[in-house]
Amino acid sequence: MNTTRRLSIFRGFLVSLLISASLPLGSISASPALAAIQKPLIPVTRDFKLTNGLRVLLSEDHSVPVAALAIVYDVGARDERKGRSGFAHFFEHMMFQGSDNVGKMEHMKYIEGVGGSLNASTHPDFTNYFEKVPSNQMELCLWLESDRMRSLKVTPQSFQNQLETVKEEKRSRIDNQPYVPAAIRLEERLYDNWANSHAVIGTFDDLNASSVEDIKEFFKTYYAPNNAVMAIVGDFDAAEMQKLVEKYFSSIPSVPTPARSDLSEPGQKSPKLEKMEDKHAQLPAFWLGWKAPGRRDPDYYALQIVEKLLSAGDSSRLYQRMIKGDQVALKVEAGYDERRGPSAFEAFIVYKPGNSTEKVKEIFWSEIDKLKNSAVPAEELEKARNQILRNYFSGSSYNSLQRSLGKAELLAEYTSFFGDPKYLDDDIEAVMKVNADDVQRVAKKYLTKESITVIDIEPAAEKAKPAKS
Repeated sequence: MNTTRRLSIFRGFLVSLLISASLPLGSISASPALAAIQKPLIPVTRDFKLTNGLRVLLSEDHSVPVAALAIVYDVGARDERKGRSGFAHFFEHMMFQGSDNVGKMEHMKYIEGVGGSLNASTHPDFTNYFEKVPSNQMELCLWLESDRMRSLKVTPQSFQNQLETVKEEKRSRIDNQPYVPAAIRLEERLYDNWANSHAVIGTFDDLNASSVEDIKEFFKTYYAPNNAVMAIVGDFDAAEMQKLVEKYFSSIPSVPTPARSDLSEPGQKSPKLEKMEDKHAQLPAFWLGWKAPGRRDPDYYALQIVEKLLSAGDSSRLYQRMIKGDQVALKVEAGYDERRGPSAFEAFIVYKPGNSTEKVKEIFWSEIDKLKNSAVPAEELEKARNQILRNYFSGSSYNSLQRSLGKAELLAEYTSFFGDPKYLDDDIEAVMKVNADDVQRVAKKYLTKESITVIDIEPAAEKAKPAKS
């Protein structure tokens, strides 16, 4: 399954292997672009809940004869217990191994056979599944999703097969990739709470210790209608679609509400520093990270702007200073790994030989200090806002509102996470109101030398070849 998704920096690709508050936002008026945005961004034709607890949102869109279904299960790596890390991601693989009426991998064959596409992804705080098909094939999607929600088959053979698949995925996409093990280590060191710090992919020890019984218990605990939200967007009649949803899902029983992990994180008052050798890295590098607030926190919106100012494209501050200007780096990225609950703001820099890590970090910190001490020019702030808007309105972006699947996923996620899809409109409006004072405030609050976690990466020294006799 595709476990790559929405985070904007390099570490985001591997973390995803496995994205109404009172806002102290200052007095600047909304961006002129905001006035042209319709509300709601995604009109909901019907919003209902079945007696078993499944929340369903339907949004008619008759522009093209396609439809998309997205279902979010409220379970991710943060719900795992010690000794069973990687379980949420492992279970995502198991969801394609067959159910009472669908054989192993036949879910994919059915969807692809009608010209559709599908995938799934696991995250620290949720797991999602989705299909996009010609609109007259949506009943097929409902049948497939309901069958595995109701009657997933877990056999020793399928369990062992997928266990080996996940282990190979870990070897190829994490263990044997340059800089990626250090990215995992950054997450482990940055967070103090194990629920937040362990990698979505898990460890070999934990995966090997799992059992068929563990899988069955996980299914019974989390994969139930009252722990899921489903959204369907596209060319259909909402009244007829509601009848189909009720036909396929209403008889699936609910389960007791799962217990949730304590996600609280202590503040960090001194830096955490570590060095790692990387046998796959050709050049030195380092990861930097800070604890940050979760989605919809009052500071969440300004940190999104900070991310764009520092690292969005060739005109961004870090690119212009470190790659084009001082020419000390070959790759510079910064990003906000936002979750529901404790999150992280991170940077990743690969620097050129001949430069010391101290010199490169000094240049990096000088750009952070500028952000803290000098007001962002109005035109630069507007550019950052427009870059965020582009993520929603560009046809090529993952969450594009021009795509039925993008809209279905946003509806399902906002409803699952926060209970109301209209918070999407509120969030976009809030980020458009971020001003220069907000940027300086959050930079000073979070991007400090005292609260930083650093992983320095050194290419492993080549071993001398034995002399020929």
